[in-house]
Amino acid sequence: MRQVENHVPCSGPSRRSFLELGGASLCGLGLGALARATGSKRLLSEDDPAVIFVWLPGGPPHMEMYDMKPDAPAEYRGEFRPIRTNNPDLQVCELMPLHAKCADKYNIIRSVCHTFSDHGGGHKRFMTARPPREPTGFVNDAPAITSFIEAALQKRKEGRATNGLPTNVALIKRGRHNIDTFSLGAAWMGGQNTPFIVSGDPNEDDFKIDSLAIPDGMAERLEDRLTLLKGVDRLRRDIDADGSLHALDEHYRQAVDMIFSERFRQAFDLGQERDAVRERFGRHAWGQRAILARRLVEAGARFVTVVMENPYVSGIKMPKYGTYNWDSHAVNCHLFREAEWRLPIYDKVITAMIEDLHGRGLDKRVLLVVTGEFGRTPRVKTQTGTHTKVSQPGRDHWPQAMSMLVAGGGMRTGQVIGATNEKGEYPVDRILSPNDIWATMLHHLGIDPGMLFEDHSGQPHPILSSGKPVRELLRA
Repeated sequence: MRQVENHVPCSGPSRRSFLELGGASLCGLGLGALARATGSKRLLSEDDPAVIFVWLPGGPPHMEMYDMKPDAPAEYRGEFRPIRTNNPDLQVCELMPLHAKCADKYNIIRSVCHTFSDHGGGHKRFMTARPPREPTGFVNDAPAITSFIEAALQKRKEGRATNGLPTNVALIKRGRHNIDTFSLGAAWMGGQNTPFIVSGDPNEDDFKIDSLAIPDGMAERLEDRLTLLKGVDRLRRDIDADGSLHALDEHYRQAVDMIFSERFRQAFDLGQERDAVRERFGRHAWGQRAILARRLVEAGARFVTVVMENPYVSGIKMPKYGTYNWDSHAVNCHLFREAEWRLPIYDKVITAMIEDLHGRGLDKRVLLVVTGEFGRTPRVKTQTGTHTKVSQPGRDHWPQAMSMLVAGGGMRTGQVIGATNEKGEYPVDRILSPNDIWATMLHHLGIDPGMLFEDHSGQPHPILSSGKPVRELLRA
């Protein structure tokens, strides 16, 4: 019989409700999360698994990247040509030559599909591994799988990094860091099971976690506020009839210790990286978030989400034919001219991540997954661009087929898993769903996908109701 874990109600302290000093959050992390992050003395083992999950919102074009169809009719195949790689079974787009040099170190899956073509529905379908009740909008009615992962690791007493890092971190652009922007909400599992969101551009010289530093003269106010909050917490605990609000008294000191922790700060200090490494990833938000993700899993974080949507960062001016994220409708961008900017940046960052994991001996402990919510229509569509005011090509939403990259995790690499038909319209071999990808990540983390958690009504829910680890991706 599977164990049922009681949920922690969402009325409890949120990760972003920490200490309000003069109306500004001190570090954006709830006291309960701080306590969990700092409360363990367990030493991090090299065998402790972690996942870096790169999210490409908008839907990357599979037929311009990893599933090109050079023999298809012109209105399907597009302008670019595939190039050979060091893996005889794989060709990639000519705009990604660095992928060609390390294709033996990653796998491409071409056969994941689902049925939700709206961005909101696609995000929710992928992030929650459940069909959403509402096919639009980004607010989850079921917890994101990252929330289940957080809760499962905490129940297993393995979700606490030794240097004060949260278990579950998301690296996102400032202004796009609302928990619902990418359907990362915890729904009935509560805010304490959402990622610790780090917003901003790590490439900036003054990059820091928002409001983490304590201004001069603030220490005394902090002590007074802690005393007040401890009293409030005791009161809430006393009046909580069902015991759902945890007593945090023992953890306040640990929470403050984290704020002053030099080891915590070092994990976020990209200045410790060699210039050559930072240049290899790219001196822009995408590249530096990617390095930060690796630093975090090295330090003990277990699941790090890295959002890569706008390539026009760090001095690169967006052309009129460009678009913000991967949503390459003809009205948004010129699919091919835009890709000439976007794909080389992507090529450099993702291959740097792959090679960096191998070079540091992390390719067994860390699993890298790179995907968006769906693919793009196989047939190219021409419309007048909103900004260019001229006719230009693009592709629309297409959940019936998508491609993704996976690397690390000790898996066999150099594989192409699944296939679509001759026009890239739908899978014809090894048909998979987002659930199978999550099952693979859970398998890597050693989490039982059948582990049950109760919602507010007492109804038990498994982490996954369907899906199996992709057998080709299991450890070699």
